Amino acid sequence: MDLDRLLDDYLVHVRAERGYSEHTVAAYRADLVDLVRFAADRGVEEPGGIDLSLLRDWLWAATERGLARTSIARRAASARGWTAWMRRRGLTSVDPGARLKAPRAQRTLPRVVGAAALAEALTAMHARAATDDPVAIRDAAIAELLYASALRVSELVGLDLPDVDRRRRTVRVTGKGAKERVVPYGAPAARALDRYLDVARPAILEALEAPAPTPAVFLGVRGTRLGVRSVHRQVAGMLSTIPGTGPGGPHALRHSAATHLLDGGADLRTVQEFLGHASLGTTQIYTHVSAERLKESYRTAHPRA
Repeated sequence: MDLDRLLDDYLVHVRAERGYSEHTVAAYRADLVDLVRFAADRGVEEPGGIDLSLLRDWLWAATERGLARTSIARRAASARGWTAWMRRRGLTSVDPGARLKAPRAQRTLPRVVGAAALAEALTAMHARAATDDPVAIRDAAIAELLYASALRVSELVGLDLPDVDRRRRTVRVTGKGAKERVVPYGAPAARALDRYLDVARPAILEALEAPAPTPAVFLGVRGTRLGVRSVHRQVAGMLSTIPGTGPGGPHALRHSAATHLLDGGADLRTVQEFLGHASLGTTQIYTHVSAERLKESYRTAHPRA
């Protein structure tokens, strides 16, 4: 079986059976299409021709083109997943990707917005929403819910009306790997979300001549499900006036929520469940964030720091 056909079958597998998101599948496709082309240039068109030497040469070629270490690490992971799948299906006698190493991606501390600064930014959002503009009301609800529930932006835009339990103040979200979890939100988010659902969302639909029915919670001005980019622009604009380094999009709110939970005394396992992390190691980066904040306070305040 040729490699192009095998690649198509593998992408169907990771989407349907592994539950990978479309974003992850697209990244796998881009990486592995490049690998197939690289192999074809060397006369390899069958799975048995992919060996460890070819995989290493492929990664080296990407390094020579100046790809970042994070991109090289992702390519190695894509290749390992594909070669392991081929071995499980009996298409190869060995798994060449099992010994494939890649440079470890640099792990940077996520941006964390201070609780006081974030409260000011949210207050400004609510001031704009006080004008009764449906879009401003929607944007305030989005910001409150992202921070209150530490949602990924994909989880937020994927919310449907039945996913929101307004009485219990919880939302049911589908995270990475198609895993569902139920996440609480607090009183400020409840007020903002209730006002959006009761006032702004109907107003957005009423402004359209023939709105198409949709279960999506958050709508754009055309009455369709709001997109990831729109949410990113909105949150980036909200955070742009707050001093600090690092990205200012929706993930900054997620990082901030996780760090504030730990600073407030929540245990790591609880935060792991709250965030929907499969591994506790992923959550542990927030303990490093809190430690950095402690060290900064120490350096600033202690007379013998």
